[in-house]
Amino acid sequence: MREILLVDCCVRREQSRTARLARAFVEGLDQERFSVSVVRPDEERMRPMDGALLRERDRLLEEGALDRPRFDYAHQFAAADYVVFAAPFWDMSFPAFLKVYIENISVEGITFRSTETGLEGLCKGKKLILLTTRGGFYGGTDMDQGSAYLKALKEFYGFGEFLCVAAEGLDTGVDPEPLVAKAEEEARALAASL
Repeated sequence: MREILLVDCCVRREQSRTARLARAFVEGLDQERFSVSVVRPDEERMRPMDGALLRERDRLLEEGALDRPRFDYAHQFAAADYVVFAAPFWDMSFPAFLKVYIENISVEGITFRSTETGLEGLCKGKKLILLTTRGGFYGGTDMDQGSAYLKALKEFYGFGEFLCVAAEGLDTGVDPEPLVAKAEEEARALAASL
């Protein structure tokens, strides 16, 4: 069975339009071929990398203690066949909880390593997927730093492909329901294609 890791950053939960895309994606999966693990960074009480956390991480890395619970999220991320970020477009990017999650899983020797020729991703994932909703039309522009950042992480972690399903223009005065419904269908179709 293949493992899908869903990193749910939809802090509005049931009221979140992005959460609708995540539910549609999971509905589109072949349940006999895939298992889904969900991580909600805001519920995990993850902390940003402050001085104390950096010192602890550095000490554990120097000791070669990669099996410590401190690195469980990094191991889970590195082992997933597919990683799906469900994260709404906020302030030209995504919720801060996702950045905190990324800081916590970026561990040399687990998700990447440094070599003489540069960084090498160690994750086994085939696809890194972003499911998102945007109030305006920002995809593919400099205003969308979230997609650009996650696409760069695809390289950093060693994933084969980055894909994005987005519903855009939801807060432009039009009825957002058809736009969200169309993106839900795209998310289902993407899941079915895996």
